[in-house]
Amino acid sequence: MEAKSAIQQLQAFMEQRIVGQSALVEKIIIALLADGHLLVEGAPGLAKTRAIKELAKGVEGDFHRIQFTPDLLPADLTGTDIFRPQTGTFEFQKGPIFHNLILADEINRAPAKVQSALLEAMAERQITVGSTSYTLPPLFLVMATQNPIEQEGTYPLPEAQLDRFLLQVIVDYPDAKAESEILKLSRKESHHDADEVEAPSELSKERLFEARDAVLDIYMSEEVERYIVELIIATRNPQKYSDDLAKWIDFGGSPRATIALDRCARAYAWLHDSEFVTPDHVQKIAFDVLRHRILLSYEAEAAGVTTDDVIKLLLQNVPVA
Repeated sequence: MEAKSAIQQLQAFMEQRIVGQSALVEKIIIALLADGHLLVEGAPGLAKTRAIKELAKGVEGDFHRIQFTPDLLPADLTGTDIFRPQTGTFEFQKGPIFHNLILADEINRAPAKVQSALLEAMAERQITVGSTSYTLPPLFLVMATQNPIEQEGTYPLPEAQLDRFLLQVIVDYPDAKAESEILKLSRKESHHDADEVEAPSELSKERLFEARDAVLDIYMSEEVERYIVELIIATRNPQKYSDDLAKWIDFGGSPRATIALDRCARAYAWLHDSEFVTPDHVQKIAFDVLRHRILLSYEAEAAGVTTDDVIKLLLQNVPVA
């Protein structure tokens, strides 16, 4: 229970510091609990960078922001072997990837080699330089951001690489009430003597790993497990469920999608004080888990059908029991 209380305090603190983006905060906490990475897409100025910085204030571990640019090299992430003339030997100099919390800002602005270096680290939890492999820290979370505006000079992530992300979260503009609160918060922060919202006690790595174990242990019935599997199978064989789904889906989710939906549904249920996972929990998290894993057909794109439209239809057509 101490682990849950610490996680809830962290979430409450982040929601006070990031006004109008409670859905983003919740998805970051879910990614932290499910030991995965998230891709966040939204226009500039929507607190994407701020969100991971505020998370870093409440979690034991170090944070590093990497600005992805077209001239970035893989070694700028991973580190490289440095020659030491004094000893006549090479010594490995660690790169920023060895931090616990990484913000990969505008990941689609860097070329494929850099993207693959990051995504290999995310999937394997290690990097290789020359003939030597180096293990990354046990607590390792990457939040990558994409700007949907200004696509000129960008390198879109291929679907196979997108699959490495646990969640893809779309961040929208706040409403008028939240915008007013953002103004007030901005004024407070501009006063150097203003009282800041006090960060909770740092969430220790031991407490976080304890919370992750509790998430994995939450009860899930065989029926809910079958429902998760059925949803993913339906993305691969859509013709069995709906003619529209068959027309719109080119490629469905991989086994990674099944694992991600299971872990995120468990984390969502645990976070909402439920003792077991329900189909409703699965449906609540399905959009963020599947959004980047379903490849639409040309017909769907021509008709203006979005991946979210497809997921909505999927949830309507796959029976719960």
